[in-house]
Amino acid sequence: MDKHLLLLTVLVSLSWTCCTPFIDIDETGEVFGLTGADLAPPVLTTAGALDENSFALEFSEDVYEVSLEGIVPPLGEASVEIVSAFLTIHTEEIQLPGKEYALDLRVKDRAGNSQQLLVRCYGHNPRVPGMLINEFTTRGSSTHPDMIELLVLEEGNLAGACLYEGTSEDWEQRIVFPACEVQSGEFLLVHFKPQGLPEEQNETEDTGLSGGLDASPDARDFWVDQGSGLSGNNGVISLYRDPFGEIMDAVLYSNRTSASDEDYRGFGSAKVLLRADHISDLGAWTGESLPLCPEDAVNPEESTATRSLCRTSDSQDSNSRRDWHTVPTGAYSFGAINSDELYEP
Repeated sequence: MDKHLLLLTVLVSLSWTCCTPFIDIDETGEVFGLTGADLAPPVLTTAGALDENSFALEFSEDVYEVSLEGIVPPLGEASVEIVSAFLTIHTEEIQLPGKEYALDLRVKDRAGNSQQLLVRCYGHNPRVPGMLINEFTTRGSSTHPDMIELLVLEEGNLAGACLYEGTSEDWEQRIVFPACEVQSGEFLLVHFKPQGLPEEQNETEDTGLSGGLDASPDARDFWVDQGSGLSGNNGVISLYRDPFGEIMDAVLYSNRTSASDEDYRGFGSAKVLLRADHISDLGAWTGESLPLCPEDAVNPEESTATRSLCRTSDSQDSNSRRDWHTVPTGAYSFGAINSDELYEP
């Protein structure tokens, strides 16, 4: 759930599943001393664009009645189809790829329990290109702030693709990319600590449009709105086809060890531990151990603002620390082909 929205606002897409009822019911059906009482409304578990003219929603139980109060921005006349716990909302007009839509609806189960929801989905984009996290710095300076480079693997449109500090289930910062046609081999630079300058422009067309620290005249620059920089020593970066859709790539980084502390398997916090387990469960990160430990992460200890963490040119994308190395001082290469040189203390 997006922590920046109202309690009842739900951000979801087809491959995200979250089930958080307002009333806890144990397996015996007992609720606050009542037995067999159904006091919980239908809980949204999955939602998103099914195709360019429809949204699909799934709930935790059969839905008996639905009132669709509106879609913003509007998509013309809309109708709702109910099949057990599944809803399909058909729209007259087609969605814009990657566009955010808010579905305002009320659902009710057969017992009369109802819930008002504001469901945010993103317009169907069948052309999201394959991409990889290719280079990053988490120990930026005042002149070279934290940044992540993405490598585009095939032509397509970025609309709706999402890069997180964290994961789609739990995050600090993110950028949802606007509509932008890209080609294989392009580099996207995502600046996680902008200065708030007017020249810090997202480059959806002209790659020379943007100014600001470390803006590239050749690569496409994008700026995280009110970005505050990445966690320096311990964290997860993840890339998805849409904000709660299929994961495309992820990186786990940590300078800790299993012996750092007895709690959280050495990761230092429940937050990083849960994020590490999440990308592990999705197959987006692997290690020598299962469950993952800090030694399975990319170690940022030797990196600096100009000694970036780079994917090696012969990387097989093993989704592990073996794909990564720290380059020598000054060998950071945002917007260009990575250096294979290794930092030697």
